[in-house]
Amino acid sequence: MVKSKVNSNYTLPYRRKREGRTNYKKRLAYLKSGLTRLVVRPTSKNIVVQLVNYAPDGDQVLFTVTSATLKKYGWKFHGGNTPSAYLSGFLLAKLAKGKATDQVIVDLGLFHAAPKTRVFAAIKGAIDGGIQILADDEHLPSDDRVKGAHIESYAQSVAKGTLQFSLTVKEGAKPQAFISEFDAVKKKIMGA
Repeated sequence: MVKSKVNSNYTLPYRRKREGRTNYKKRLAYLKSGLTRLVVRPTSKNIVVQLVNYAPDGDQVLFTVTSATLKKYGWKFHGGNTPSAYLSGFLLAKLAKGKATDQVIVDLGLFHAAPKTRVFAAIKGAIDGGIQILADDEHLPSDDRVKGAHIESYAQSVAKGTLQFSLTVKEGAKPQAFISEFDAVKKKIMGA
C-alpha cells in the first residue's frame, strides 16, 4: 500500500485575500506611513468617506460621512453623483476640523479610480474643507464639474414631463437650478 505525501508547505491565504476584498501589501504600505487614512468607498447610490486610524486591536473610525447624510443639509439630489461626493468630502473635513490630524493619506482599497471621477471629487472636497492631502491637481475634477454644471445643462436640455429627473422633482428639487442648490447646501455645511 502506497501512502500519499501531503505538502505541508502550503499556507492558506487570509479569507479576505481569498475573497478579493483586501490587498494586504497595499494596506501595509498605508499603515507604515503612520498617517490617518481618508477611506473613500463608492457604491451605486452613495459614497462613503471616513477618517480611520490604525489600532492593533482593529482600525478606529474617527469620522464617517455618507452622501445620505447630506439630506440633513437640504440635499435633494442623487447621492452617487460627483457633486454629492464633493459635498461628502467637504462635510467630513468640516466635522474633523481640529479633532483629527492635519495630514492624511488616501485609501481607495481595491477600487481602481480613474482621474476626475467622483472618488477624486470626494478628495477635492476634503482638501477644500481643510484637510492636507497630497493629490495631483490633474486628477481632481474641475470646479464646474464639482458644482454640477453638466447636470444643470443636461436638465435644461431635457423636455419637461420626461422620467429623467422625476424622482428629483418629486423631492422638491429643481435640476435646472442645480448649481444654486449646490451652493446653498455648501453654505449650510460651512455654517454648521
